[in-house]
Amino acid sequence: MNPYAVYLDQISFSYENTMILKELSLKVKFGEHIGIVGDSGCGKSTILKIVSGLYEADEGKVAIAGESLPEKIREQVAMVMQHHSLFPLSIRENITCGHDMPENRIWDACQNAGLTDWIKSLPHGLDTNVGERGGQVSGGQAQRIQIARALCKNAPIILLDEPASALDQDTGELVLKALSRLMDGRTVLHVTHHPETLDSSYRIYRLEGGKLVHE
Repeated sequence: MNPYAVYLDQISFSYENTMILKELSLKVKFGEHIGIVGDSGCGKSTILKIVSGLYEADEGKVAIAGESLPEKIREQVAMVMQHHSLFPLSIRENITCGHDMPENRIWDACQNAGLTDWIKSLPHGLDTNVGERGGQVSGGQAQRIQIARALCKNAPIILLDEPASALDQDTGELVLKALSRLMDGRTVLHVTHHPETLDSSYRIYRLEGGKLVHE
């Protein structure tokens, strides 16, 4: 059995004839926290999309929690993105993604994501529609709905793409507090161009020229 949560071996990926990742390797044990820093547009988010099964590498070997098929990989990961990744549906449907879940499981996730008081103040509660691209909720609320979704999924691997960079300081701190609950005991890949957001629990790499260099 593959002992790694994330196993990328000599992977390459091109987009529109431009090489984004070149013979990149990364091996992450279960429970490790990995930070990947680098300039905007250098391919950090592409790594997450390959690890999440959304993209397939052109070359090399990818195994995520021992799985190599994209549909199986997607069961192993949960993502929290910088930009609103909400569906134009209710808060409940954004958290459950249409899966049947016990009410207490949903509320436990909302509590850990710091959403409970806000949701209970809404006339329609969990059944409040978030609007197109989450336009009816604030940036901080949208991020915490994503965190509640990830908590409910209970996947072993968490992928973070600049989850608090677009938020003001106070809101960002609330989101980071919720993220710490999500990350506890799980494998984490966190990409950012703000290395100061990564604490001492992270092993940090820089993405340069399509390859990872240990910081």
